[in-house]
Amino acid sequence: MRALGCALALLAALPLRAQAPAAPAPAAEENRLSERAHQDREIVYFLREPETHAFDLYHDYTESRPGVDRYLNVVRKGSSASAPSAHVLDTGETLQVEKVLGKDLLAAGLHTGEEAGEVPADSEVVLIHFPPVPQGGSVRLRIAETYTDPKSYRLDGDDLVFDRTFGRPRNAVVLPAGWYLTASSIPAMVSETPDGRIRLDFVNPRPDEIAVLIKAKRRPSG
Repeated sequence: MRALGCALALLAALPLRAQAPAAPAPAAEENRLSERAHQDREIVYFLREPETHAFDLYHDYTESRPGVDRYLNVVRKGSSASAPSAHVLDTGETLQVEKVLGKDLLAAGLHTGEEAGEVPADSEVVLIHFPPVPQGGSVRLRIAETYTDPKSYRLDGDDLVFDRTFGRPRNAVVLPAGWYLTASSIPAMVSETPDGRIRLDFVNPRPDEIAVLIKAKRRPSG
């Protein structure tokens, strides 16, 4: 009995184990995932000759919010977009696309969409219409455009310079035909396309942007 009493006294003197944190509620987990889930898409840039300051691109986007029937692509300041088009990847259906100004969207109350916050009144916006997403369903879009941006894409002496921030998880840049990579500020997987162009694939695991600076030179002729 004396030994048992000593053992009980020793146990009482031991510090209590910290209580394990409660598992996060399913709703909280869903909120954490949905922010990145709506960013779960890739973008591919196809650079034209640097003297044009132009590049073609396409990006994919999945919309799963019930009732949503449009996608707003706000063109970043300094860039201009042309020849926008879109289709549904699941069916191949071509969608109605129009270019509008931010002030027109604000006046019509159509400023909600992928972009967080208010759409700047002086911004250029590509507006894509599609049938409302049904409850429990989704629509997978592919949007294609041509951007012109002298600040982010240019020729500096003999160097091609592409300087742009990437916010999507997966980003790829395809150099113009006849150019080879000389530098990249962010690690990338470098490969060659079937037509001989150099492609760089970037992965962005962060919730914010990565600043990508690419330089290239023209391959010697002959």
